Amino acid sequence: MSEATRREETSTKQTEEELNSWLPITANREAKWWYSAFHNVTAMVGAGVLGLPYAMSQLGWVPGIIGITLSWLITLYTLWQLVELHEDVPGKRFDRYPELGEHAFGPKLGYWLIMPQQLAVQVATNIVYMVTGGKSLKKAWDLMVPHLGNVRKTYFILMFAAVQLLLSQIPNFNSLKVISLIAAVMSFSYSAIACVTSIIFGVKNNHLSQPSYGVRGKTTAGIIFDVFNAIGTLAFSFAGHSIVLEVQATIPSTPEKPSNKPMWKGVVVAYIIVALCYFPVAIAGFWAYGNAVEDDILISLEHPPWLISLANFMVFLHVIGSWQVYAMPVFDMLEAYLVKNLNFKPSTPLRLIGRSGYVALTAFVGICIPFFGGLLGFCGGLIFAPISYFVPCIMWQILRKPKRWSFHWYACWICNVLGVLVMLLSPIGGTREIVLSFKSYKFFS
Repeated sequence: MSEATRREETSTKQTEEELNSWLPITANREAKWWYSAFHNVTAMVGAGVLGLPYAMSQLGWVPGIIGITLSWLITLYTLWQLVELHEDVPGKRFDRYPELGEHAFGPKLGYWLIMPQQLAVQVATNIVYMVTGGKSLKKAWDLMVPHLGNVRKTYFILMFAAVQLLLSQIPNFNSLKVISLIAAVMSFSYSAIACVTSIIFGVKNNHLSQPSYGVRGKTTAGIIFDVFNAIGTLAFSFAGHSIVLEVQATIPSTPEKPSNKPMWKGVVVAYIIVALCYFPVAIAGFWAYGNAVEDDILISLEHPPWLISLANFMVFLHVIGSWQVYAMPVFDMLEAYLVKNLNFKPSTPLRLIGRSGYVALTAFVGICIPFFGGLLGFCGGLIFAPISYFVPCIMWQILRKPKRWSFHWYACWICNVLGVLVMLLSPIGGTREIVLSFKSYKFFS
C-alpha cells in the first residue's frame, strides 16, 4: 500500500469519526442499562396498547390472548437476536440497523434491503403518533371544557407538531433520557387508568346489560378483514425493534464488558413492564365493553371525566417522547446523508432546517389521514412485521448458522413463516378500515 493511499484512508477514518461524534446516535456512548429499559418502554407502549381491546373484539377471547402472547414471545426472541448481533464481529459495533444489514446481506443489498424498511417504520410511527397526540389532546380538552368541544382535531395535531419542532433540536439520543423516562412513566400510568376504569365500568354496568363478546364483524368477509386488521395492530404493538441497535449504540462497550449484557437487562425489564401494561388493558377493556369498544380504549371511557381527561393528557405526554425516540434514527440518517452526499457542514442551522422539515412533513400527512385504527393495522403488517418478526431471524440464520433441528433453527423458521403471513395479510384489513373511515371524513376536520 502506497503512502498516499495510507494517508487517504487515515483521513477518511478521521472524517468518519468526526461525523460520528456529531451524529445523534453515536455522539454520546455513556448510557446506563436502565436507559435502554425506559427507551424500549417508550418506543413500544403507546398507540399499540390503546388499540389492543379493539383487536380483541376483532379476534375474540382465546385468539386475542394467544395472539398477544405469541407476539410478546416472538418479538422478545428477535429483539434478543439483535442485541447479540450488535457486536457480532469482535471490536466492531453495528450501531444502526442498516449497518447490520450490510454485514449480513452484503454492502449494497444489505443497505437497500434494510434502510427503506427501517425508514418506513420510523416515518409511519411518527405519523401515527402525530395523530395519536392530537387525538388524545382533543379528547382531554373535550372532557374538561365540553362547552368548547367543537375545536377541530387539526388544530390539536398542529399543537403537537409545535412541541415537536422545539424538542427536535435536542442534539443526541442520550439527551432524550429525561423525556424518555417521563414518557415511560406516563405510558404505565395511563395503562393503569385504562385498566382500572374499564374494570369499574364493567362492574357497574355489566349486570344491567351484558356486553357481546363475539367478534365485531357481522359477515364472513367482515370477520376476515377484521382479523387481518387485528393482526396488524398486534404487530404495531411490538414495534420497538427499529430503534434497538441505535439505543444499544449509546451504551459503552469494552471487551471485558460488552454492551449486550446491560442492553439485554434493560430489554427484559422493559418487556416485563410491557406485559404488565398490555395484558390487563386488553383483557379489562374487552371485558368491560365487548365488541362495542372503540379503536382507542380511552375514547370508550367517559367517567369520571377528570380522570379520563388526565389519562388522555398522559398519552399526549407519552407520545411526545415516543415521537422523538422514533425520529432520532431518521435525524441521524438525514444528517449523515446531507453531510456525506451533499457536502453540507455539520452545524446547528443544518440540524434546525432538516429536522423542522421532517416534523412539518409528518404533521401534514397526519392531518390528511388521521385514521387511527386503520393506520395501526396497515402499518403494523406491511411495515413493522418484517423489522420485528422475521428479518432478525434471517440475519441470525446467515451470521450464526444454527444447526438444523436445533432450538434456534426451529424458532427462526417459525418466526419467518408467521412474520411473512402477518406482513401479507394485515395490510388488507388496515386498508379496509381506512377506506371505511375515509367515507365519512372531511379533510382538515
